[in-house]
Amino acid sequence: MTQMTLGAPTTTPSLLYQNSRLCLYDGPLLILGPSMRRRKFLTLLSSVVVTWPFPASAQEAGRQYRIAILSTERSQFFLEELGRAGFVVDRNLEVDSRGIGVAPDAYEKLAIELTKARPDVLVAFGPEAIRAAQKATQRIPIQALADDLLGSKLVASMPHPDGNTTGVSIFAFQLDVKRLELLHEALPKAQRIAVFADHEPIRNIEALQSAARALGIEIASFTARSEDEVIRAIDTMETKRVEAVNVLASPILWGFRQLMRDRLDLHRLPAIWQWPEGAEAGGLIAYGPRLPGVFRQCARQVVKLLLGAKVVDIPVEQPTEFELIVNLKTAKTLGVQIPPTLLFRANNIVE
Repeated sequence: MTQMTLGAPTTTPSLLYQNSRLCLYDGPLLILGPSMRRRKFLTLLSSVVVTWPFPASAQEAGRQYRIAILSTERSQFFLEELGRAGFVVDRNLEVDSRGIGVAPDAYEKLAIELTKARPDVLVAFGPEAIRAAQKATQRIPIQALADDLLGSKLVASMPHPDGNTTGVSIFAFQLDVKRLELLHEALPKAQRIAVFADHEPIRNIEALQSAARALGIEIASFTARSEDEVIRAIDTMETKRVEAVNVLASPILWGFRQLMRDRLDLHRLPAIWQWPEGAEAGGLIAYGPRLPGVFRQCARQVVKLLLGAKVVDIPVEQPTEFELIVNLKTAKTLGVQIPPTLLFRANNIVE
């Protein structure tokens, strides 16, 4: 498998499609020129990017730092970034991993157990994990990763989060609509597209329905929270005449990604994914920020908290680069012809 990089914009969700072009509506825009191999749109966000590494003197000599993690899966990129800042596992950092890889219905009980051990920072990935962490403690700083921290009322302010929670918000709900538009552009003949979420009601279903009406297509909602439910949902899609799938932002569904890809392939259903890695691993298309960058962004916030910064002084951050990935190998297997206009805009093409 090879990858080919094309000249295409790296964008943010502050960009809207207008007349098949990307237009910025709420921030400055810089185009690096048509001769560049890869054009980037850069936006100025309210958050501050931290320069690495932090000076070692900022750490307390001889101190053992402790963090606890509540998440569906472990990220090596997260731990690597902590190490770059001088917080090394089994040297001066202890990671309580009891909350990694557990089912969401166990979050509340585990969050209580994790807080009893009094970590310096509690890391929670996903809205259900964050709510469980917030319920368990109002004192321990929480570093959170979620689709929309402000819209989900997990924080009250982006620039100055109050309470004990700050984190990274990944624009997921806005991107879910954009992915529907991209999937329609890739498969213009598809008239019935599934939106696949991890629970009902789907928070942004009205925006998705409005976008579907504008595109002249119909959407059908499906949800799953377990392996059995994933299998049943995808099997049902075929009987409901679904022609393509928009996999909505969800840490739960991402945890079932291999099962989902296998089942989608079985029914020859093309899908668009939240993370670029989803298309590179065999999905048809993906649009969003890269997981390593997001996890490293989370780690940088944890470092600030470990060094004594207050939650209110750590703004909620957002990813600044988003990639469009098209897997032509998968397209060939599914018998899908990707329009050249979409290929031109892709950051990477998997062949």
